[in-house]
Amino acid sequence: MEFEVWWLLAIPVIFGCGWVAARLDLRSLLSESRNLPASYFRGLNFLLNEQPDKAIDAFIEVAKLDPETTELHFALGSLFRRRGETERAIRVHQNLLSRDDLPQADQEHALYELGHDFLKAGLLDRAEDAFSRLHTGAYAKAAQHAKLTIYQIEKEWRKALAEAETLSDLDPAVSYRKEIAQFHCELAQEALQRKDVDAVGHELDAALAVNPANVRAPLLRGDMLLAAGDAEGALRVLRTIEEQNPMYLGLAAKRVMKAYEALGRAPEGLATLREALRKNPSDDLLEIVYEKTVSLEGPEAALILMREQMHRAPSAPGMARLLEAHAATAQGDTQSDLQLMGKLITQRTKSLPRYVCDQCGFRARLFYWQCPGCNGWETYTPRRADVPAAS
Repeated sequence: MEFEVWWLLAIPVIFGCGWVAARLDLRSLLSESRNLPASYFRGLNFLLNEQPDKAIDAFIEVAKLDPETTELHFALGSLFRRRGETERAIRVHQNLLSRDDLPQADQEHALYELGHDFLKAGLLDRAEDAFSRLHTGAYAKAAQHAKLTIYQIEKEWRKALAEAETLSDLDPAVSYRKEIAQFHCELAQEALQRKDVDAVGHELDAALAVNPANVRAPLLRGDMLLAAGDAEGALRVLRTIEEQNPMYLGLAAKRVMKAYEALGRAPEGLATLREALRKNPSDDLLEIVYEKTVSLEGPEAALILMREQMHRAPSAPGMARLLEAHAATAQGDTQSDLQLMGKLITQRTKSLPRYVCDQCGFRARLFYWQCPGCNGWETYTPRRADVPAAS
């Protein structure tokens, strides 16, 4: 490769251009920094020194001095809401909305944030109104999700149902089958309390049409048929649960046994549940089978049941029942010792038979179709957890 003399001239020129560009950038940076209020730098200093309260006060002063700092207003509003200072967050976003010069995109953003402020403050009607005004734009879909949350909090199941169906139409890739089916079940539950049999049947049919895997619908239909005195019909419906999802048999066990007892076939019902327990071990199902074994066949049969069950699927609640069965068949000091051991294990395991949400880990002593922690539907596995919560 031949050496070109003009390269010697090009090198200083390149360095010179770089130096000029750097000077221009530096002047621009200095010019911008001179335009920033001193409060802005004080706020940054407070943040670096881990003094968030003083930093917030400094940034508020910046926002007052320079109303054009829209992004700073949004940041302050979100920060206030996270800290639980909803009144201050509401004022920040309302001040933004009162500006006539605010661009349309920022107006929608402010309205969306204001809706969340109201939601956090528990002002559900005002939150709903704010989200309802976002018909179009970048925040329309998120606002509909927020409205769906509000309707569930208010237990406005008809509105929640309409909102979930609208969201399903807008985004077919996202499934709302579980939610829609559960909303129908909630409406059926309300109709069941009103003893409106036709409405119960209509809602349960709709639930299964949307989500054939829904287990709550046959449970509610079983309740309806039992209340109407149709034990045979209730049994036919409740038996389908084992085919749908045998994990839910523990929730259906009491209903199944009640139907068999109404038909005068209690021993057959106990045998059916015992076979189901053998196939699908469950503490909830074991509880019913144990109690019915004691009442129908006596403590000796209950002891045999518990021995077999503990060898097959040991659990802390089951061990407490085994000791109870041993105590019922023992005498004297042995009986007293076994009763004492049973009481100690029962006290120890009182906190253990809790259901755990698969989505957020929230633990509850009762089974919920909707998690109280994350509001997710059908997130609880219908099996009791034997592992205590981390301390």
